[in-house]
Amino acid sequence: MILTNPRLVTPSPPYNPKDEPHHRKSTSFGVANIRGFHQSEATGSAALSDRPKRRCECFDLYKQLVPYVKAWSWQKSIVRRRHLMLDRDEDHSDVLICLQHPPVYTLGTGSLEKYLKFDLQNAPYDIYRTERGGEVTYHGPGQLVMYPIINLRYHKMDLHWYLRLLEEVIIRVLSSTFSIKASRMEGLTGVWVGNQKVAAIGIRVSRWVTYHGLALNVTTDLSPFQHIVPCGIRDRGVGTLKEFLTMTSDKILMDITHDALIKEFSEVFQLSLEYKSSSDLDFIIDHDGFSLQEDGANRVA
Repeated sequence: MILTNPRLVTPSPPYNPKDEPHHRKSTSFGVANIRGFHQSEATGSAALSDRPKRRCECFDLYKQLVPYVKAWSWQKSIVRRRHLMLDRDEDHSDVLICLQHPPVYTLGTGSLEKYLKFDLQNAPYDIYRTERGGEVTYHGPGQLVMYPIINLRYHKMDLHWYLRLLEEVIIRVLSSTFSIKASRMEGLTGVWVGNQKVAAIGIRVSRWVTYHGLALNVTTDLSPFQHIVPCGIRDRGVGTLKEFLTMTSDKILMDITHDALIKEFSEVFQLSLEYKSSSDLDFIIDHDGFSLQEDGANRVA
């Protein structure tokens, strides 16, 4: 098996919001059992709804299995471009990438190897250490992944606020589309149904531009999670939407969930989506000249 050596990946230094100008003090949040969406001070959504919708380029590849490194390259190239546009005061559009990945494990910048139940040189799947926050997680078919690349200067410069809104997107989908009561857990990031985590969130922010994002288990095979301690949480399980529904068609469930995710994302963040093709993403990388292979994400046997 071709494996990825995580030692060869050199993530950026951990993000410190105090390094950013105009830093705002974060707010802590407790458990919130939410049926439907409530515009509240906790999420800040009411404030967003008062302003005109910001444009967002949407690369909707949710039916495709995109290799993790390719999607990672897309994100880093877009962030680089956004930094250049920010310097010229030309950053007029956010970005959303929606897709699935082939089986892969990813580690956050500070992830601990004690949460892996296998030898790194004999991993069941490829494994990458990234610059996002959080511990180890699994991505695979049947899991909808969304990578928002948002300039928080045009929204709200508060990371806790941003994380809570990502959770809100998922909570709204489960409630309004499937009548499933989802919740947050105090002190943790993500979304749970009962004691099972159905969505993981891990982000990176550079000059207030976000990347990485969220992963929602829809029809995901959960067996790969048995080889890790997902998100470093030992006392709670992992679940999929399919477990809580009687729907027989995985394809229909994926389609419905995807449509709801896109809708709720655009409404929660007050974004006007403009759909783009994957060829536009490849053009960005070709023009940028950036390669994760050159940045240390090399594969070894």
